Amino acid sequence: MSEGRDADLGDEVPEATDGTSEPTETDADADADPEPAENISGGAEGGGTAAAFVADDPATRAEAVVDALGDEYWRKAYGGRDAFECLVRTILSQNTSDVASQPAHDALIERYGPAEKLAERLADAAHDDLAATIEPAGLYNQKAEVIRDAAAWALEEYGSTPEFDRFVREESPETVRETLLSVRGVGPKTADCVLLFAGGRGGVFPVDTHVHRIARRMGLAPADADHETVREHLERDVPADKCGFGHTAMIQFGREFCTARKPACLDGPEACPLADLCDQVGVDPLSGDVVDSADSV
Repeated sequence: MSEGRDADLGDEVPEATDGTSEPTETDADADADPEPAENISGGAEGGGTAAAFVADDPATRAEAVVDALGDEYWRKAYGGRDAFECLVRTILSQNTSDVASQPAHDALIERYGPAEKLAERLADAAHDDLAATIEPAGLYNQKAEVIRDAAAWALEEYGSTPEFDRFVREESPETVRETLLSVRGVGPKTADCVLLFAGGRGGVFPVDTHVHRIARRMGLAPADADHETVREHLERDVPADKCGFGHTAMIQFGREFCTARKPACLDGPEACPLADLCDQVGVDPLSGDVVDSADSV
């Protein structure tokens, strides 16, 4: 097993790793209110199933924020994706956008698929060939090395791609997370994405750059909290069945409203649908100054 809890290479969460789980709405309900293609989950083809979350009397402000996000975005539950493909997809997404990483993922699957044989084929892949295949994702030499090492590790530890998938689905979330974090190039966000999108585990709230920024800016976590501290606060304060949706919806909210340099609230509270739930840490609407929340402490 590779050593070290290496940090993720980047911050974006993959749209295409969304999985499937049992729906909590009827098919008719989902058909009557189709998910918009521009949603972070990528429309109906992005995976996941419609989910009805109770929004009455939230116990915490973090839960109230997730409920409010449910008024903006199509609510989903996640799980069921092939775990090793999900791991690879998330590694490809590190330090880049979905626009760049999706073509790399598609090219990788076309060349080294199917998903149920992915670890076997990637472990045997020539570095230069794999790097050329995933070039659109950026950092392709580094990512190719990480992916090949992860494939060799999965086969050494579990024997096959399906057995690795079984481990992710059936072992305790704590064990899965700790095990994945021991793999070189796999950081907390990557491990949590595998737990959520492949394992379908409730109570998992992956923290990428958007979630890290928004949670601290809104006052849902300390202003100077690192990614792990933000995760601990969100997983403590958001009900388990709302964490997965909260993660993807907060990313979409960060792209559309609460951007790093020019959050919507600078145009007035009416410009942001979550204005009444936000502490605006690091944001000065009067001057228009925006700093990282940690710099406002």
